[in-house]
Amino acid sequence: MIIDTHTHFYDPHRPEGVPWPEGDSPIYRTVLPEHFRALPGANAVTGTVVVEASEWLEDNQWLLDLADQDPFIVGFVGHVRPNQPQFPEQLERFASHPHFCGIRCHRQYLDDIEAGSFLNDIAVLADRNLSLDLLAGLDQLQSVAQLSSRLPELRIIVNHAGHVKIDGDAPDPTWLADITTLGSHANVYMKASGMMELCAECPAPHELEYYRPTLDAMWDAFGAERLIFGSNWPVCELAGEFATFLNVVTTFFEEKGESVAQRYFSQNATSAYNLPLG
Repeated sequence: MIIDTHTHFYDPHRPEGVPWPEGDSPIYRTVLPEHFRALPGANAVTGTVVVEASEWLEDNQWLLDLADQDPFIVGFVGHVRPNQPQFPEQLERFASHPHFCGIRCHRQYLDDIEAGSFLNDIAVLADRNLSLDLLAGLDQLQSVAQLSSRLPELRIIVNHAGHVKIDGDAPDPTWLADITTLGSHANVYMKASGMMELCAECPAPHELEYYRPTLDAMWDAFGAERLIFGSNWPVCELAGEFATFLNVVTTFFEEKGESVAQRYFSQNATSAYNLPLG
């Protein structure tokens, strides 16, 4: 079983359009589950967790409705803005849906986790057994550790390998130190997603050895139980093909044994997102 925990679905041809991607982007087109399933290599994927790609509140409902229509979508990480009075009400609107896993926050919230109602708002996620995805830059991973310490019951998923540059060599030492710290927090998961887009070369290399130093570092920090697969499709197409990244991580984790590969590709996602899967 493979659960891809990082896809984006949208339709620019709706009457209201989409706030992202922009019209001149190579990925500005209708992107739905049937298009993902048609990708080379995607036949191995049994389900996906869709991650917010819109700042519009009503697009949470649009994606939840899509999940109701297509069982391929096993979870949805929404966009509900903390630090505003409407947050509890807006979260409550979606939290009872069986596919709603939590929300994703972008990096501006990590500049000062004490600001406004952020901590109180995010604590509600933990109370509801929901998760928090984070888009954190290299200079914000220490803030992720602080947030984890403040809310140890909250499951936190760091997106896109913490945005470290990948160039085939040893990774940035500051990133390495910070993810080692994060790995000591039992409630923090690392999503090995977006890695082709982080490459210094474009199109991204096909060879595992180019990615191995970064994958080794994440493995050392998070081990078998808190690394998660995510493709970041269709954004990954800006750097390479879905099948390229799937092949890289499949080779890396199968080297560590079938049970480890199963954890990376599905079981850890089930734990991080509280998915109703066997």
